[in-house]
Amino acid sequence: MKLGLRKPSIKKSIKARTTGRLKREIKGAINPFYGKKGMGWIRNPRKAMYNKAYNKTSFSVFDIIKKIIK
Repeated sequence: MKLGLRKPSIKKSIKARTTGRLKREIKGAINPFYGKKGMGWIRNPRKAMYNKAYNKTSFSVFDIIKKIIK
């Protein structure tokens, strides 16, 4: 488990920002539970628990910049 500062990945950041809205709308139309809050705990509780702990114990460079600006 990662503690502290996460190493930024430009490739993953661009991929996350360019995933199309249309793709998400299609998935939402097919699967009524797609993108709903708490679905991770139902589908894969072990991964959801890991992600929750990971997100609470690590931070990114961009989080630091946001705090400095505010």
